[in-house]
Amino acid sequence: MSDSNFIARLSNLWSGFVSLWITDVEKRHPEIAYQNSIDSMISKYTKLKAATAAIIRRRQDVEARLKSEQAELASITADLEGAIATNQDDLAVVLIQKKNALDTSVAALQDDMKVAQTDADDAKDSLLQVKGEIDKLKAEKDRMLAQMHSAQARVSIQNQLEGLSVDAEVKALSNVRDHIKNTVAEANLGQELRSSDLDVRLAKLRQSSGAVTAKQQLEDMKRARAGQAEANNAGGKTM
Repeated sequence: MSDSNFIARLSNLWSGFVSLWITDVEKRHPEIAYQNSIDSMISKYTKLKAATAAIIRRRQDVEARLKSEQAELASITADLEGAIATNQDDLAVVLIQKKNALDTSVAALQDDMKVAQTDADDAKDSLLQVKGEIDKLKAEKDRMLAQMHSAQARVSIQNQLEGLSVDAEVKALSNVRDHIKNTVAEANLGQELRSSDLDVRLAKLRQSSGAVTAKQQLEDMKRARAGQAEANNAGGKTM
């Protein structure tokens, strides 16, 4: 008994693992789940179609028998009228018996026909209903898969956008900015060093002194020329 319980539990455990695995696969591949459901419904539709065909075939058989016996009943009734009209009582008695039997059979067949017709209508309705469900499931499959593919594309794009890092670009620009600033600082430093260098300062002083001396010489030359001009004017007036 314990062995059988263990085997039963192990079987249930295995079935559970398989069920979970199938569920996981169907989640990752919903088209498989949809197609399996569609195939299952198509299989049921095929079986129901065969059963419906059998029911319709029975209705057709009952209908054919009913029409045959109704035609025979009409013929027997006509023969009975003729036997009565010709006073053939012995033939009339036989025909009446046949007519009574046919009346009973026709009534039973009419009841069977009503049942067969109802069964056929119900079977066809069920068949159409299953077919409609299959069509709806196919349309749902296309719609849901389209939505899933669209959602997957959006998620992929979002993941890509979230995964984009600008650290490298920012670091590269930061390095460039630092290099530019260092270069500018180096240039400013050279200028500052030149401005503070004694030789440079002396050269500036000499350049400034030279300019002052040149200006003084210019003033002296102007005064000399002005004095010469006055002397020339005075000599001209004396003569």
